Amino acid sequence: MNLKKNKIGVLGGTFDPAHKGHIAISKDAMKRFKLKNITWAITKKNPFKKKSKNNLLDRIKYCKKIIGRNNFIKVKFYEKIIRSNRTYNLINYLYKGKKNEIYLLIGADNLINFHKWYRSNEIPKKCKIIVFDRQGYKKKSLNSITFKKLNKKHLSFIKFDKVNISSSQLRKI
Repeated sequence: MNLKKNKIGVLGGTFDPAHKGHIAISKDAMKRFKLKNITWAITKKNPFKKKSKNNLLDRIKYCKKIIGRNNFIKVKFYEKIIRSNRTYNLINYLYKGKKNEIYLLIGADNLINFHKWYRSNEIPKKCKIIVFDRQGYKKKSLNSITFKKLNKKHLSFIKFDKVNISSSQLRKI
């Protein structure tokens, strides 16, 4: 008997703040990979960045507000459950004995330093990494250590130029 796996997308980050780019990526991934749903896994603090501008509860509330009627997007804070803010630990938690097929959604800017992530070599063994192009990052991301190391079975690079915005830009406004 062949049990069908749940195909879920995971978009992690501080979402400080969430914006239309997060929604556009989620919609595109949902359609392109026929996912059951997308989880926005909000982290209290990005290990590579300084403190978030907005507190965690405000960011969660804003994510839920900006999602609107896109009920395929679920906003979750897993750090209390898994006692970690590391993507590797989240993927292990969601993997659940191979019941879920996981698609990790990241921007091209994150691919550049992906090799520095905690146990980055282990992450592609349990999920497919979907990289969305971002203006100004394509060349560096395609020359990154991770892109060169992984094959198309584990990593897909998506040409994506629909939204030219970032949380960093919004914080400066």
